[in-house]
Formats: sequence, C-alpha cells, structure tokens
Amino acid sequence: MTLFEITPEEQAELDKALYDVLNPLASTLRSRASGLPEDRMWEADPVEVTLSVLAAWKVVDAEVKRLTAIAASTAGSYGASYEQMGAVWGITRQGARKKWPEAVSRPATTAARTSGALELCGGTAEVTQDPSSGGWRWTGRGADGTHGAADAGTWYATKEEAAAHAGAFLKEHALSRA
Repeated sequence: MTLFEITPEEQAELDKALYDVLNPLASTLRSRASGLPEDRMWEADPVEVTLSVLAAWKVVDAEVKRLTAIAASTAGSYGASYEQMGAVWGITRQGARKKWPEAVSRPATTAARTSGALELCGGTAEVTQDPSSGGWRWTGRGADGTHGAADAGTWYATKEEAAAHAGAFLKEHALSRA
C-alpha cells in the first residue's frame, strides 16, 4: 500500500459517509424533478430513482473537483510544486499543471515587478518603483530628443498610471510627420 491509499476498513467508512451525504441529496433532486415528497423517492420507478442517484453523484463530483482545485491552490500558495502535487494525485508534473493551471504562481523577476520599459511614438521611457514607498515614477526621452520625467516629488500609485503619464509625454514629443 502506498502512502495515499486507504485500507479496506477506511474504504468502507468512506463509502458509508458518502452514501449518508448522497441519499438526502438524491431525494431532494428526485423530489424536485418529480414533484413527489422526498420521503417517497424510493417508491418511484427504479430507473428514475437510480437516475436521481446518478444526478446526485454528478453534483458531488463537481463539488469534489471544486474543492480539489481549492486544495491545490492552497498547497501552491504554501510553496508546493506541480511535481509534488502530481505525485500526491498520481499524475505527472505536467498533468498537475494542466489540471490546476493557476495553483502554482511563478513569481515575476524583481526587475519585472519594479521596472518596465515603454517604447511609443518613436521615444522611450522607463517606469521604476521606489522600494521603500512602493510608488512609481517615470523618465523618458521623446523622439524629438526632449528629456522628461515625473515632476519632483510625484509618485504614482501603480505602474500603469506612471506608464500612462510617460506615454502622454512620448506622444507630446513625437516627431511630426509632414
């Protein structure tokens, strides 16, 4: 037996617990579909009853998949790798990545998180983040050779906001096409 297999006794306990949860759900689904009271579900046509049970298993299956994805994301947030998750699930690293694509985040490089280049209208600009305040600034050179930067003491809340101001500067200092 591997680490993640269960004993026959544990299997029997799990089956009982799942059936204890499933039967009321199947009764509710059958009652909803037939209009019969829940306590009369088992008096219906056996095909209809078993289809209600199958429908209930479908609901349980979808919920297990949802909860599994949450568990994978939680494991990933604590540093588990796709290789580790795949080993637990009995699949490859690639299989785990395909099954739970958002579970493990790849941290961007520090440079990518704290700076960025912008080329627009023939000019270039750089946006950078101040490590202590978290604010963003920009500096740039327009296509006409004009240098510019955010006003002294001006810090933008987001990288995108700083890039927008840099973009406006670059547009203002583009070479005119006559």
